[in-house]
Amino acid sequence: MAVTFETDAGPGDAGGPGRPSSGVPRSTIVAFAVGGLILLAIAATAFAWRDEGGGSERSSWAGRVLDPAPARPVTDLVDTSGAPFDLADATRGRLTLVFFGYTNCPDICSIQMATLKQSLDRVEVPATVVFITTDPARDTPERLRSWLDSFDASFIGATGTSGAIERAQRDMGVTVAVADTTSPDENYTVGHSSAVYVFTADDLAHLAYPAGTRQEDWVDDLPRIADEPWSETKR
Repeated sequence: MAVTFETDAGPGDAGGPGRPSSGVPRSTIVAFAVGGLILLAIAATAFAWRDEGGGSERSSWAGRVLDPAPARPVTDLVDTSGAPFDLADATRGRLTLVFFGYTNCPDICSIQMATLKQSLDRVEVPATVVFITTDPARDTPERLRSWLDSFDASFIGATGTSGAIERAQRDMGVTVAVADTTSPDENYTVGHSSAVYVFTADDLAHLAYPAGTRQEDWVDDLPRIADEPWSETKR
C-alpha cells in the first residue's frame, strides 16, 4: 500500500610534556586547577540533568505532538447503519482515536485496528475508535461493519461522498488519500495517512501515532493521555 507520510562539545584538551613540578609555572598550575573545577562542575551538572531527564523521558509520548492541535472536524458522513455521522458532535468530549484507511488495504489498516483492539483490551481507558474510509466506492456501510467487527464491534465506521471524506482529512490536517487510478481493475490501492489521530477531552487532536507504534507504547500512553489536563499551555 502506498502510504503518505515521516556534536559533542567539551573543554579543549590541555597539557604538554610532563616535567618536574618545580619547573611548572605558577600560572599553569592555577589554570589546571581552575580547569579541573570547571570539569567537575560540568560533570555534576550533566549528572543532575540526566537524572531529571529520566523523568522527562517517562513523560514523553510515543506519538508525535501536533502543534497547533486540530479541532474535531464537523463532518457530513454516514455511519455503518446509514445514519448521519458528525465526528465533532458524535464524539464530543471523549477520548477518540481516528484513523483514515480502507478495508482492502493489504497491511497497515488491519495492523492498526488489531493493535488498537489489543491495546485497549489491556487498559481501563474508555476510548472511541473511529475508522473513516478513504475508499467509499468499495467500502459500503455493510462492508465496513463486517470488516470492523472482525476487530471490535464497538469500533465506529464512517463513509460518505469523496468530497466529504476529503474535507474531513483537510480539516484535520491529514494528507488527502489518493487512489491508484492506473490499476486496470478493482484491485487498486489507495495511498493514505498511516497515523492514528488522538482527540482528547478538550476536542483537540494533540497527538498522532504512526504506523508501527508498538502495543506496549499504546498501553503506556493511553492512561496518561486520559489523565493529562490538556490545554494550550501544557502538552
